[in-house]
Amino acid sequence: MDTSKPPQNVAAQHSTDAANEQARTLAAEDAPRLAIDDSLARILANPPAAECPIMVLLVDDQAIIAEAVRQALADEPGVDFHYCASPEDAVRCAEETRATVILQDLVMPGTDGLTLVRQYRQNPATRDIPIIVLSTKEEPLVKSAAFAAGSNDYLVKLPDRIELIARIRYHSRSYLNLLQRDEAYRALRQSQQQLLATNLELQRLTHSDGLTGLSNRRYLDQYLSAEWRRGTRDKTGLGFLMIDVDNFKAYNDTYGHVAGDEVLKSVAHTIEACLGRAPDLAARFGGEEFAVVVPGTSAGGLRLLAEKIRIAIEDLAITHAGSDAGVVTISIGAATVVPSAAEPLTTLIEAADVGLYRAKHDGKNQVAMSG
Repeated sequence: MDTSKPPQNVAAQHSTDAANEQARTLAAEDAPRLAIDDSLARILANPPAAECPIMVLLVDDQAIIAEAVRQALADEPGVDFHYCASPEDAVRCAEETRATVILQDLVMPGTDGLTLVRQYRQNPATRDIPIIVLSTKEEPLVKSAAFAAGSNDYLVKLPDRIELIARIRYHSRSYLNLLQRDEAYRALRQSQQQLLATNLELQRLTHSDGLTGLSNRRYLDQYLSAEWRRGTRDKTGLGFLMIDVDNFKAYNDTYGHVAGDEVLKSVAHTIEACLGRAPDLAARFGGEEFAVVVPGTSAGGLRLLAEKIRIAIEDLAITHAGSDAGVVTISIGAATVVPSAAEPLTTLIEAADVGLYRAKHDGKNQVAMSG
């Protein structure tokens, strides 16, 4: 028994092929819309929460269309309807109503709907709002142009009420999720910036002397060590000042420790104000002693800076009955070397300390160079 099928009619075959080709073309043009269809049922069954209202803006010059859409949405919970008949006011209305979806007519007097779509996309306030284009007929070329211009969806008006509501909810939910995501990113960036600021402040406090605000001894040692290594590598001079407030114990005994703390703060601020370069570092060495690190300097430049600081402290004219000058003064030991791997860092500090001892021994309120 012959079970083979009879040959098909050639004309019928050509007709079938043409129909299949047309279907493939329409399917390709409908791809953006078909991708949306998969989610419509879920949107209908799970509408957005009431606390995220949907703001629908219809831009159409026909009042009858506006009334039909208004009635279709009238009983929908959480949906606010707004209408704009003038294309000139469309972008402004979208901003003012804070639309979550725009229903845009394609044919309007004075301008076409695709031009408006492009205007929405060019405006920072409306560029991300979903746009559903409304057309009078289903035309693949028109649909393709609409998607190319920036629209998100395409409907033939007037669409079925259920489909219209589903698409409005779908696009609004996507847009609201986008806004929430962007807000979350902004909040995250702010948190990161606050954390960075907090860490910087913590670092500053870790490196700072609590009384004077200058760098503390720990940071001074770190900074001096780093500059010693740099000077060793670059063969550049490194200067160091050791500063001591003259007769400070006598000042505390006469005026009290609170007044003494104020003197230390004034001295610290004055020292820092005298530094003219970013690499220069002033620090509290301990008690009434201060230190200044001066990278890349000569002996002459270091002495000029030391004298500038000494004179500035004397010019504060802080009364000190226990001082020969009658005011608070300082003594400074200065030293400069070209760092070497063969010598320890402490040689620079010791040299400046020798200079300070000499300045004290020779009458105070002066600068003594060493090294």
